[in-house]
Amino acid sequence: MILWLGLGIGLVTGLGLSSWRGHPYRVPTLRYIWLVFLGFLPQFLVIYLGRTRIPVSAWLAAISLLLSLLLLFIFAWLNRRLPGMSILMVGLVLNMIVMIINGGFMPINPHTAEQLIGPERMASLQLGSRFGYKDILLPIAETRLEWLADRFLLPHWLPYQVAFSIGDVFIALGAFWILAFQKSNI
Repeated sequence: MILWLGLGIGLVTGLGLSSWRGHPYRVPTLRYIWLVFLGFLPQFLVIYLGRTRIPVSAWLAAISLLLSLLLLFIFAWLNRRLPGMSILMVGLVLNMIVMIINGGFMPINPHTAEQLIGPERMASLQLGSRFGYKDILLPIAETRLEWLADRFLLPHWLPYQVAFSIGDVFIALGAFWILAFQKSNI
């Protein structure tokens, strides 16, 4: 969700800056774009298979999620000369680090999780279990590098709620920068 906000606001900003300066908006030239699709495929499979009730083992899900981030990092590295791509890469690395040292999933603490699903549903979950498709429910004291975990929430007045990490913020800022501040838009 945070990524989509960064992309949307970045595109609107880029279009606005181009219009204000009186020249056409130019979509950034991204090389190896197929890596983005390949990178999202493992995440898609974990989420889609999980929703269709086909069990995806924890180790396969964790490997798939980390492979996804690795492929997205390779794409970002190959396009690192674009303004904002280095910010996006920082976010990917932060997310990879916290996921790797916490068993391959993004940690989320019980308090944050409860704000998303409510106390009734939270009571049925156990610490250490998967939360959603990409997270693992861990208490703050047992989370390595907890400050990198999914610990932030969107404002309550937004219709869609999701937890996100500081890495996600960097990814969204990088995406924003890439679309908003292309050389033709500055």
